[in-house]
Amino acid sequence: MTENMKVLVLNGPNLNLLGSREPAIYGSQTLADIEQQLQQHAADHNAQVRCQQSNHEGELVSMIQQAAQDNIDAIIINPGAYAHTSVAIRDALLAVALPFYEVHLSNPHAREPFRHHSYLADIARGVISGCGALGYHLALTAALTHCRAASQ
Repeated sequence: MTENMKVLVLNGPNLNLLGSREPAIYGSQTLADIEQQLQQHAADHNAQVRCQQSNHEGELVSMIQQAAQDNIDAIIINPGAYAHTSVAIRDALLAVALPFYEVHLSNPHAREPFRHHSYLADIARGVISGCGALGYHLALTAALTHCRAASQ
């Protein structure tokens, strides 16, 4: 696991609209921009990142389940609104038992009350919110650090 770690980055609903969707809240970078930066960050640390996005809960569940079969070392997930609604995604993450990090571009606790609860936060290795696109990089650094330390 110390060499060429594999990290799956999952993005939930509406994140395909980054760059044009409410830039005052979510920033002006596109999802493709963020993914390209993560690819470079991973390469700089002798790791691989696979990025996927879906607007469909069941597809995200299938991607999580597939991660275990693909020998993924860790997951970074921005579940979008599914953080506040999806027991299915929670159950899939528990089932595969891979370390994962929950990321949110905005700070859900500074927004509407229904966004204050996450079904994933209490089982995540870490939660990063309100840091914009930097949150993905922080999560990747944490995932690489944790997995490499665990393999020694």
